[in-house]
Amino acid sequence: MGTEIGTEGTRGTDLGTFARTLETMKREGCNVLLVGSGAADCHAAVCRRLCGAAGPEPRRRLFVTDGETIPAAAAGTDGGARAAEAPTDGCANDPANATTIQVDDGDSLGEIGIEVVEAIDDLEGDVGGFEPAELRLCTDVLAGLLRDHDTERVFRLLHVIVSRVDHVDGMGHYHLPLERDHDAVNLLEPLFDAVVELRVRDQSQAGAGSESGDAADCEQRWFLRDGGTTDWISL
Repeated sequence: MGTEIGTEGTRGTDLGTFARTLETMKREGCNVLLVGSGAADCHAAVCRRLCGAAGPEPRRRLFVTDGETIPAAAAGTDGGARAAEAPTDGCANDPANATTIQVDDGDSLGEIGIEVVEAIDDLEGDVGGFEPAELRLCTDVLAGLLRDHDTERVFRLLHVIVSRVDHVDGMGHYHLPLERDHDAVNLLEPLFDAVVELRVRDQSQAGAGSESGDAADCEQRWFLRDGGTTDWISL
């Protein structure tokens, strides 16, 4: 993950320590919560990296989407199609190794949890067991679930999913386009190995009515479970 998420400019936490932490998270598996509103392109850029788009290593990608908040750039679409229709083109080096679960309004949290766990089981069975970081899970459904369900019930669903990802040493990232200090972020944070806050470097220059800038204008700040925090790092 050190090559997938840049560490240049890290000052709040020692650069070497942070880089080693990222490598440990990749080796042992991790779950990362991506937060930040008004930064759709930043979510897309980090999504592509966490999906493991670069590099020759085998990847099995699982997308859990309601088609609402994963940016089209991350989905590999031109913005005219729903993200769930082609989620692999933008961040998969082998689209055949991707599976998509479409979450609809009528789906219960229990149904979603069962479907995700069974999908991971099926992918694991297909390859006879995952290598570390081979499974890459990406989901954009949290905002919708928090809107439609009690927050504590969403917490329990996420606990099931992150535990299954951890069990196979996979890497999961979860898009939640809310501010870092939002109550929902604070409640869900203990589930994750890190919270990554995303922003456009200079909102005043992003353009009137613009929700995000180019990926080159994006910055990330990591809040690690052990209490370590980075300064803002360019993507």
